[in-house]
Amino acid sequence: MFKKLTLAVAGLVMAVAMPLAAEAKTFYWVSHGGPADPVWTYFLAGAKQWASDTGNTVNTSFHNGDVASQQEAVRAAIAAKADGIVTTSPDPGSLVEIAKEANAAKIPIINFNTPDPKASFNAYVGGDNVTFGKHWAQYLVDKGLIKKGDHVWMPVEIPGATYGVQEEEGIKSVLEPLGITYEVTEATLDQAEVINRMVDYLTTNKGKINAIIGLGDLVTGSIKRVFDQVGVKPGEIPVVGWGNSLDTTQEVLTGYVNAGQWQDPQATSYVALSLANMAASGIPPGFNVITGALYEKDTAQVYDDILSGKKQ
Repeated sequence: MFKKLTLAVAGLVMAVAMPLAAEAKTFYWVSHGGPADPVWTYFLAGAKQWASDTGNTVNTSFHNGDVASQQEAVRAAIAAKADGIVTTSPDPGSLVEIAKEANAAKIPIINFNTPDPKASFNAYVGGDNVTFGKHWAQYLVDKGLIKKGDHVWMPVEIPGATYGVQEEEGIKSVLEPLGITYEVTEATLDQAEVINRMVDYLTTNKGKINAIIGLGDLVTGSIKRVFDQVGVKPGEIPVVGWGNSLDTTQEVLTGYVNAGQWQDPQATSYVALSLANMAASGIPPGFNVITGALYEKDTAQVYDDILSGKKQ
């Protein structure tokens, strides 16, 4: 087993162009997310672009937080003798045994978006969620937006999912020693329901909320609509969190969100599939690729342009 090095990429990841294969291969792209989640349209677009550029087949599937369904999909890819698999980790430990099955079948299995170091993936491409959580909390502290005795609200789409658990771990490491409390609430993966639940919570608890950390793109991207319904002015409650959607880039530009976390969604899928293809050709990846940048109003337009499809 190769000892993995970590390649940190701040902001945009430049994918190494892969040569067109002599024979088309078949890869499986498996996500815990849902097609209604705006950020996943960009992850999917990266996978489709890679397939178009390389001439390989990429079978894609979404599993909406259903761990058993995702496990079944990865096992189906193994049974189909896929040339490679790229998959998120839907829950800590949920793919440990299945990754071993892929290893035994000599099928490269690349983890993306949500890491699980306990699983024997060939490589990981995406953000470091624990570090992201630390950075969000530290941002609020360093900017003087929260202090001892304050309370932070942290809505998340899927309670217990890998990304939220890891982000909370990082946030807790900063807030707890400073005597700042927080609460995680469920928002679901349905956009309309996300807004309804956030409006209800904010209406009831507005007086005790000193800041908000959005633990997912759907919740952070819903801030403007929620604030407008409840009568909260832009900047009245500081907000940080995920920023991989046009909703959030616009919220940062208009002052509803202080800072958004960019994860390079299209590039993440593209690079993950490139590594799977490389491994399938006999070149094992000996490194992870860590993506991400926290942006404020001064640089938000860069990411808004990317998500709008404008050429850089």
